[in-house]
Amino acid sequence: MKPFLLLSSRAEDLAADEEYGSFLRCAGLAPEQLRRFRLEAAPLPRLDLDDWSGILLGGGPFNSSDPEELKPAVQRRVEADLSSLLDEVVARDFPFFGACYGIGTLGVHQGGIVDRTHAEPISAVPVTLTDAGLADPVLAGMPRVFDAFVGHKEACRVLPPSATLLGGSPACPVQMFRVRSNVYATQFHPELDVPGIVTRVRVYQNAGYFPPAEMNALIDTLIPAVVTEPGRMLANFARIYR
Repeated sequence: MKPFLLLSSRAEDLAADEEYGSFLRCAGLAPEQLRRFRLEAAPLPRLDLDDWSGILLGGGPFNSSDPEELKPAVQRRVEADLSSLLDEVVARDFPFFGACYGIGTLGVHQGGIVDRTHAEPISAVPVTLTDAGLADPVLAGMPRVFDAFVGHKEACRVLPPSATLLGGSPACPVQMFRVRSNVYATQFHPELDVPGIVTRVRVYQNAGYFPPAEMNALIDTLIPAVVTEPGRMLANFARIYR
């Protein structure tokens, strides 16, 4: 089989490595079946999509809705690289799954409105699938309502005109959408379990998601969470497109 490609933008090695391991585990892929490229480290080379089964995009520290003049140079480069890639991905309806940062990048690329209206603190939230979500093959076997981990400063407020809404949560109406037949984005993190979210909390304790002095109390609220279903969609994605 052709490998999948995971695009990462996390500069912190611990978080980047944990993210890669989480995608491997949830998708049921071996390392040779999921290659990784760290966008924050170097410009994205020209990709021949015919060499890949599909593309996965992980989360990261960038916010698409930040004022352009406040974005560091590396963020502007990453956004330009992803925008060029998405031009081809969407035009070809090529298999793509963007988690968290996927909503921002694909949402903006497709003409949606991404801002800070529907931000959610780091927590487990109930995601409810739409009828279109229940019928989608990537969500096969998922219950109508399931808990997933979130933690984001921005979200898609207005769905792109090209998108089909697949799921939402009480505080964030756009939690997942699909463009055409094979291009997906989620606001929640389908790859995260409790150990994974605790690692992220520790790594990003000074990134403005919560007051650093509250880190241990936040972790205490996350440990009892029962988040068992979201990884299924990554396994479905890998199974369908491998």
